[in-house]
Amino acid sequence: MKTHIQFINTDVNPSIQELIQAKTKQLSEKYPWLIRADVIIKEENDPTPKGKISEIRLSAPGPRIFASSDEESFEASIAETIRDLEKQLKKRKGKMNPHL
Repeated sequence: MKTHIQFINTDVNPSIQELIQAKTKQLSEKYPWLIRADVIIKEENDPTPKGKISEIRLSAPGPRIFASSDEESFEASIAETIRDLEKQLKKRKGKMNPHL
């Protein structure tokens, strides 16, 4: 699976990139039919402590799968987004018809 990472309104952070690569690799090993992951990491000026946003769009057979979250740190935001994607992927896998 290819992973494309884009940083918006924040500096490129190698540790965040490594974390994303590791998490998407785990997803692709568990769900080998995934094709591509488009990841957007952005920071918004928010008066609340939150404002670190991660969005992940997965290309797979059927409609694309999308999740995003807004947390106090990028690590927490990525973890929450991956959890949301896992739920959607489990549901999609359950609906897939096995070839006979």
